[in-house]
Amino acid sequence: MLQGYLPAILDGLRSTLLVSAVSLAIACLFGLVGASAKLSNSRAANILVDAYTTLIRGLPELVLLLLIFYGGQIMINKLADRAGLGYIDINPFIAGTTTLGFIFGAYLTETFRGAILAIPRGQMEAGLAYGMTRMQVLTRITLPQMVRHAIPGFTNNWLVMIKATALLSIIGLDDMVHRANLASAATRQPFTFYATIAGIYLAVTTVSILGLGWLERRFSLGVRKVEF
Repeated sequence: MLQGYLPAILDGLRSTLLVSAVSLAIACLFGLVGASAKLSNSRAANILVDAYTTLIRGLPELVLLLLIFYGGQIMINKLADRAGLGYIDINPFIAGTTTLGFIFGAYLTETFRGAILAIPRGQMEAGLAYGMTRMQVLTRITLPQMVRHAIPGFTNNWLVMIKATALLSIIGLDDMVHRANLASAATRQPFTFYATIAGIYLAVTTVSILGLGWLERRFSLGVRKVEF
């Protein structure tokens, strides 16, 4: 099948999923820190995170990827040259996951902030009034409800992130798209291979939608929906 290139493409799929998972972890970290900063009483933190989310959400992912990968490599090597360390080659996997995590961290910042604001403040105040510590309020009251409110926005960001990994082939990442490029160039059958990876992306996003939909229902047990 596919003139023997299917195993190579499926091996590239593993790279795609690994990049997506690592990027998601980095994005969640940026999102949680950003949401906490936006909800804090620090004026400086609010301004800094507002600038971060506004700037990142206003620029195309491809432009940021090229800027960070090539521009960052030039800057790092200038600093390394001054320190006498010689040439440093940035790994496409590290550059790609860091860039995607940084980009989607801006989107998850707003997702997590909105999810936290959706929780009635009186619940957290009641927890403190009953003698719970702030950590207990966070883990027992805030986080479980935040997850339920955040899942719809989180799902959208995850789906967009999976598709955005296709851009990383431009900087040399040996992922599914890169393997399909090589196969189509060797066989001169671009439609066959690009249609194949399109089907694989569709399958991955469909499974993600089903899985996250189940998770949303799981966290919504006992919650009564009001119809308007």
